[in-house]
Amino acid sequence: MPFERGSFTFAMFDLNGELPDNLPALFKARKAGPLDAVSDEPQLGWVTGQHLLDTDIDENAMMGGCYYLTLRQAVRKMPTALLNAVCKREERAYMRANNLEYVSSKMKKQIKEEALEKHIQKMPPALSGIPMVLDPNEKLLYVGASSNTQIDLFLDTFFQTVKVEPIQLTPGLILDRKYQTTEVSFPELSFNGQKSSEPTIGRDFLTWLWFYSETESTIKVEPHGEFEVLVEAPLLFVADEGQGAGESTVKKGDSPTRSAEAKAALAAGKKLKKAKLTITRGGEIWSGTFDADQFAFGSFKLPEGENMDEDSVFCERVQNLSVFRDAFIGYFCKFADSMMGIEAENFQKKVREWAENRDAL
Repeated sequence: MPFERGSFTFAMFDLNGELPDNLPALFKARKAGPLDAVSDEPQLGWVTGQHLLDTDIDENAMMGGCYYLTLRQAVRKMPTALLNAVCKREERAYMRANNLEYVSSKMKKQIKEEALEKHIQKMPPALSGIPMVLDPNEKLLYVGASSNTQIDLFLDTFFQTVKVEPIQLTPGLILDRKYQTTEVSFPELSFNGQKSSEPTIGRDFLTWLWFYSETESTIKVEPHGEFEVLVEAPLLFVADEGQGAGESTVKKGDSPTRSAEAKAALAAGKKLKKAKLTITRGGEIWSGTFDADQFAFGSFKLPEGENMDEDSVFCERVQNLSVFRDAFIGYFCKFADSMMGIEAENFQKKVREWAENRDAL
């Protein structure tokens, strides 16, 4: 499963409230049901992080001191081509039996419903899952999803299960907790001197990370030490509404971040929506695609661990996620300090000069 090894997709959450003491019992009460009972209506339930058939939550709910579970969705679907063929066959049989030249819309609907009812249970259930890692000591939650649809589905089921609300780590959450301010009152970062109709702080932050990676790069985060950041292609730029082409991607060439296309995008007022983000500490590397709008990561890789037993490896990976979270927040705070500090005006000028005067290959 994704959090155990290799690359994965995830979003980060804090938990707004105290976790109940009987977490395993709560997840077990909403565990996934038997596959024989799956119909054409999606069945949701919890399984362990081991695999999508493991409902033994008592024994396998935890790894490395964390709860490692998956929200499983099971549903039976009849392939469209098969359903259409069955319906055509039944429609022709109906016309012959009733000496008709056509089938009414009402009867077609009835034939389709009967075909589904008759054949759906013969279809194998399709399984999918949204994995999670819940650190009860730090009250942190990592969810293996990035789309709003998946995240909303997960959060709704999670809250129904444990009655604790997860809050996604977003610019708004960091600003509220660290600075007692809101996204609405946060200043916009302009790279061409023009204001956006709808400022997006996530895009400002990601584009600032690009600027910072080329000018300073390093921050110190206690107690973890020094980190460096690198922004790489593919770069997805998005324009403000009403400012020309909506999106443009730069990914080719020897140095996409130094390309004429990238410089032109900044000059046009476009900002980064997605880019590959790499954060390093010595020889340790965290890297993945960062979506500034979703504030989530894809194809994410953790530093290589040592050869240990499965439980220890998992524990180390979760610890590395926690270190990355602290470093990521550290970079955002550096961004916020620059935007709200007494030298904010000079800082904005410096950023615009970087965008205007950067070399283009």
